[in-house]
Amino acid sequence: MSTIYVAGPMTGLEEFNYPAFREAASTLRAIGHTVEDPSMNTNPTPGDYHGWLRAGLAQLIRCDAVALLPGWEASGGARLEVNVAATLGLRVAPLADWIEGRA
Repeated sequence: MSTIYVAGPMTGLEEFNYPAFREAASTLRAIGHTVEDPSMNTNPTPGDYHGWLRAGLAQLIRCDAVALLPGWEASGGARLEVNVAATLGLRVAPLADWIEGRA
């Protein structure tokens, strides 16, 4: 099994989309993966969006793969995470592909 980072949109969404992140993390753990969930982070620089990005990227680089939540394409942060993941050679696939064993 892999260590998977969950990436997706947060900014501007109700509850910052945390319920979707946490459900994805729970589902991935239930099928045997280790999960890094950025919705559980604490912002090291309150009030500064860049602190969230730094915290997430620190998690991402420790992972083998990325699971994408729906709507990730509309998120600048998630697009950055996908770009970094691809550059590092991590497997990147939609959440559904991980759940269905296609990733």
